[in-house]
This record gives sequence, structure tokens and C-alpha cells, in this order.
Amino acid sequence: MHALPQTSPRPSDPSKRSRQQARARSHWQAGQAQAKRRAWADAARSFEAACRLAPDDDVFALNLARTWLALGRIDDATREAARAYTLAPRNHVACALTAHCLMEARRYRDAARCLRSLPADLPRGYDYHFALGRALQLGNRPREAVAAYMDALAIDITVANLHYQLGVCLNELAMKEEAAQCFQTALAMGVGEHELGVRGLLAYFEREACHWQGADEALAQLEAALDALPVDSKVATAPFAHVTLFDDPWRQLKAARSLARHLAAGALPRRRPSSDWRAGQRRLRLGYLSSDFHHHATCILMAEMLEHHDREHFEVTLYSHGKSDGSAMRRRIESACEHFVDVRPLDDRHTAERIRADGIDLLIDLKGYTRNHRVGTLAWNPAPVTATWLGFPGSTGADFIDYLIGDSIVTPLAHADRYSERLAQMPLCYQPNDRQRPLPAAATRAEAGLPEGAFVLAGFNQPYKVSARVFDVWCLLLDALPHAVLWLLEWNAQSRENLLAEAAARGIARERIIWAPRKALPDHMARMQLADLFVDTWPCNAHTTASDALWAGVPVVTCVGETFASRVAASLLRAVGLGELACCSVETYAQTVVELAFDPDRLAALRRHLVDARLASPLFDSLAFTRDFEALLMRMMERHAQGLPPAALAAAEPLPRSA
Repeated sequence: MHALPQTSPRPSDPSKRSRQQARARSHWQAGQAQAKRRAWADAARSFEAACRLAPDDDVFALNLARTWLALGRIDDATREAARAYTLAPRNHVACALTAHCLMEARRYRDAARCLRSLPADLPRGYDYHFALGRALQLGNRPREAVAAYMDALAIDITVANLHYQLGVCLNELAMKEEAAQCFQTALAMGVGEHELGVRGLLAYFEREACHWQGADEALAQLEAALDALPVDSKVATAPFAHVTLFDDPWRQLKAARSLARHLAAGALPRRRPSSDWRAGQRRLRLGYLSSDFHHHATCILMAEMLEHHDREHFEVTLYSHGKSDGSAMRRRIESACEHFVDVRPLDDRHTAERIRADGIDLLIDLKGYTRNHRVGTLAWNPAPVTATWLGFPGSTGADFIDYLIGDSIVTPLAHADRYSERLAQMPLCYQPNDRQRPLPAAATRAEAGLPEGAFVLAGFNQPYKVSARVFDVWCLLLDALPHAVLWLLEWNAQSRENLLAEAAARGIARERIIWAPRKALPDHMARMQLADLFVDTWPCNAHTTASDALWAGVPVVTCVGETFASRVAASLLRAVGLGELACCSVETYAQTVVELAFDPDRLAALRRHLVDARLASPLFDSLAFTRDFEALLMRMMERHAQGLPPAALAAAEPLPRSA
């Protein structure tokens, strides 16, 4: 906690002290009346006066802390609440308010420490245990949070939000089925306007556990609830569940629009800042916003692109609202930009104010509606031009975001009405790649636990992408290819056991499914090369995982759908010169896999093509990608400089390739 200010000595004259106390109480009473009228600035002055006159009074300090909180002065509120708690260490209200202020400041672990400092002999009610659970949960200590929530449940089992938060923590502990049960309980109790968001997470977690009966039921209920939602709704939804589980762009857009309106409802109306940027006059101030500036798929893809940014024309700032993992990737990313700003302590409004104060011309959000996103920051209009890119394969539904950066495969202009943003197309593929990504010597099959003579079908997507329909096709492939095995990543124990049971129900022996434990990226890339083919999922394709396979020299067979998420692998294959492996139907997908399995010469030619592609293909030419990307950003800014509104930007011809 903050160091507490020194208190003034008490007056030695009892009569003087009595007069001071009376004056302090008068100021306090005035502050109470002003606070009731929500005249917070006046109330703060009155409570400050009371605290000066009676610095040892914890009640006055608590009132001042609440007032600072109402005025959004979190640090001041935290200081005064902590002072009140120091003055009265057995005052559970002071403890709770101090913890609340620390939570508002995103100092979650400090909040947990504060709550745990309450003397052990004092009673602890439901609110205490729930607040402790939230502090531990948001402080990334889910196991301890579960214990706190269980203590709260022992006092009151009827609170839907408690079951929901418990489910979120159980998911963090890879207890997917238990998390789903908590969500079902919350829904049964009634979660009000949060229903769609909870239903989306329920379907997603059921799919993550490969509990397909539950997932299908949850998906049907989610569809029905979304269809019943008014078109102008402003309720929270779970768009990531929609883009990964459905191949329906219209439902995806409806869910995204509702969440975007919900986020915008909390933002005060504010005009976009103006930009004086003109080509050739000064550098373009470019900002990226993300919580993933560490060892994460986003940085694995874009690290070299950041390093290649043209410093003569671009001044790059990264706004990080995520953890620092101390990794080599984090250090690399920090050194790849001119300014690295940690905005974790800031809420959406203050993050936007920082971006605005830095004079950013073009802000690119890298998260969309993925975990720990800050799409709400863009609702505060922090920059003259805004875009979303890379992290989320779909529309944000946000009227306050100008552009979505894609390409002619993932976001064809014919699909423009499926997006709230204007489509800005890269010349070839929207996804950057890093030629410095690891590719050690291939492991041996024995090291990977693979049979020497088997034809290895790698399905390394996360289990939420594996539906019953996908698994049906994979099992049919195993039937058609008696010498084949299916190689899957072991993401969690529950999905493994459920998949083995589903395989047995389809007549597939356990030994024909090989499990790959999670490994560090270099080790994973060493074993990836042992696969003969990568079999993709639909309607959500492999994204970073597909580019990993192609980099490792493993051909990818995919099935193209109607949504961004279902077209990513096709975009990658086109950019690497293997567009024929992007199939327009499930039947063609299965036929292509079987044909390649029985045509070793063609398969060997595809693998040689991919080995050559590491140096020859546009997909892996990071410098050329960066120049094309910068040219697209310049087109956005030039429209703005000319006073023109954002508009669709069709793919231009690629700039000359790098050597």
C-alpha cells in the first residue's frame, strides 16, 4: 500500500481540541449533505477540511475516500481509505473500502493482501469472501480464488454471479466440465442481461472439453437467445464463441454489435482528435494496443514486422495492458518499438486519454474480442483513425472503429456488409510471419511416440475447434487409411478422455490416436516436421498453428467457409503457393487427404515446395509484408488528411519483394 501521510499532533489545549472537533464535525455534516446531492467536488473540500481538523478520525477519512472514488481520483481514494484502515485496523468497512480502491486501481494482489490483513477474530461474511475471491481471480491466482468462492458459497448458494465467477476460475485450472456446470447453474438462477455472454462461454467450454452433447445443446440455446435479441440491443455477449463455433457471419455480427454498444454506453461522447499529419511533413505516429506483448501467438507472428517498421516514416508506440513474462520475446518486442507504454494500471478512459495525449495518428487494436481485450478504449475516440487487426477473426461490430485489416480471401469486398468496419485489404495475406521463428532439426518418431511406418495426420488445433462433425471426418479418414494415425495436442486431460471415448464409439482403437504433450515452441517445431499432413478444422481454421505447419514443411488441407475464421488457412495457402489444398467442401477435403496419402510423390513435391517457400514465398517475406502493410496504413491516413471518411480499401499490387 501507499505510505500513509503523517498525522498532525492533537492540540494540547482540551478546549481548543473540542472547538476543532466541533468545526470538523460541521465540515463533515456539510460534506454529507453535498454528497447526497452528488456535489462531489464540494463534498471533497468539506471532508478535506474535516480531516485536517481531526486527522485521527477514521470516519472522516472514509468519507473523503468515498468522495475521491466518486470523482475518479483512485490514488487519492486509496490513500485515504488506507489511512482510515490504519487508524481503525478492526474496522471491516475501512478494510473493504481500501480493497475496493485497490481493485479499482487494478492492484489486485494488494487488494487480496489488504483483505487478508483483517484481524482473524473478526467475523467474515459473504461480501468479504466474494471480494477476496475476485481479488485473487483478477490477480491470476485462480486456485486460491476457488477456495474463497467456496467459502462464500457456504454462506449463500443462491447468487448467480458467484457460480459464474467460480466457473471462470475452474476453467483457468483446466476443469472445463466443472466450469460448464457452474455456468449452467448460473443460467438456471438467472443472470439477467448477461445471459448471452454466459451462454456463449458455456458452449465454448463444453467444446473445449470435447463434451459434444452438452456443447450442441448449449449452441442451440445460444442461437435461439441470439435470434431473439433485439437488433439494437446493448447487452454483453461472447463474440469469440460465435466466431469460433458458428459459420454464420450474420449472427456473429449481431453478437458483436450488441457488445460494442454495451462498451460504448459507458464512454462519454467525445469527438475524435484531429491530426496534422501530411505525407512527407513528419512521421506518422502509429500505436498498437494489446495485452499480448510477450510470448504469445500474436508476437510470434508480428515480431519481425515490428522490427522492420520504417523509422524514417513511422514513430511506433506499443500500449501494453498485459503482463510482462520476462521472456526473450518480451525483450525483443520492447526493443522493436520507439516507445513502450504500460497501461495496465489505467482503465479504458484513462488509456484513451494517454493515447490522445501522445498524439497518436493511427491506433491499431490487436485483440478484438479475445481474452483481456480493451475494445472499450477505442469507444473513447483516442485517435483520429482506428483499426483492428490480427487478434480477432471477425468484426468487432463497433461503429467507433474505422477499419478491419484483412485480405481478399478472409475479407472479400463482397462480404463488406458482414462487417461494421470498412475492409482494408492486404495485397496477399493479412497475417505477418517471422523468418526468425525457430526451426531446429527434426525430432525422431521414437522421441515423439509416433509409429515408424504410420501416415501421420496432425490435428494440432485447440479442442474448442474440434466439433463432432470434424471428428467424424477424421475417423472416416482413419477408416480409409489403415496405415494412418491421428496426432493431437494434449491441451487438457478432460478433452483427451472425451475424445478417446468418442473415437471408441466410432470404432477407432485408442492406439491410433497419438497425444503430443505441450512443449516450448522450438521443441514443438522440431516434432511438427514429423507429420505427413496437417488436417485443419472448420468453421474455425488453424491460424498461427497453420503457419507453423507450413513453416515446418507440412502441407495443410483445409475447408473454406463463409466467415473470416473459416478462411484463414486458405489465405495462408494462397500466399505460400498451395491454394489447391483449400477445399470448398468437406467431401473434397476428405478426398484430398486420401489422395495425398496414396500419392507419396505428390506429397513429397508439396513438402519440397514448402521448404523452398521459407525463402521464396511472400508468406514468409517479413520485410515485403511490412512495406505492404505500411502502404495500406498510409492509404488510410491519406484519406483522413484529405478530409474523406473511411472507405473500403481494395488490395493493391504488392510492392517489390525483398531480396
